Amino acid sequence: MKKFLVVLSVFAVAAFMSGIASAQEKVPGTVVLKGAPLGGVKFDHAKHSKMEGVKCETCHHASKPEHASKVAHEPCQTCHTKVATAPMKTATQGAFHAAMAKGGTCIDCHVKQNAAGKKAPMKCPECHKKENV
Repeated sequence: MKKFLVVLSVFAVAAFMSGIASAQEKVPGTVVLKGAPLGGVKFDHAKHSKMEGVKCETCHHASKPEHASKVAHEPCQTCHTKVATAPMKTATQGAFHAAMAKGGTCIDCHVKQNAAGKKAPMKCPECHKKENV
């Protein structure tokens, strides 16, 4: 019985690690976030996900009961549409940054990166470009 439990434990750990590896392999490379009047944002998802201290949950927050996720880490725009429609309260722009881009998920992180001596874009056209389609 003891051998069985040891073998079962080894298989459980292997399955868990395999799940982690396959989740990491599914991280998309560069995606274009569309819909902003200034132009789309070419977002290097793989690069951002490898940054120190950044976890999937940094951007992909837990779903709300009124709009449950269908998969673990849905794209932001699945729930946050250009105009917030009930039961959602936050539109796409608000999900990424405040109306005047003085705060929010993207801006807060860029401010933090610049304070640490790393160059992160801070002006609208540095991220939003008409050619990003």
